[in-house]
Amino acid sequence: MTEAKDLAAAASSTDPRTGLRAVVALRKLLESLEALQVRNARKHGWSWQEIAEVLQVSKQAVHKKHAGRET
Repeated sequence: MTEAKDLAAAASSTDPRTGLRAVVALRKLLESLEALQVRNARKHGWSWQEIAEVLQVSKQAVHKKHAGRET
């Protein structure tokens, strides 16, 4: 959790370069976490619709983004 806290702190930096780099790193971390949890949900038998509802996106959006990543 330290990495996320450090990145969140850096994202509010008054130095634009530091802040923007932190935003990029947070975006990458978020994408990894989302992919991990979508795989986890699918392994637990969740439907694409259930995942979409929790993520507050459409079923089509979550399926398009994650269907090819399933293993």
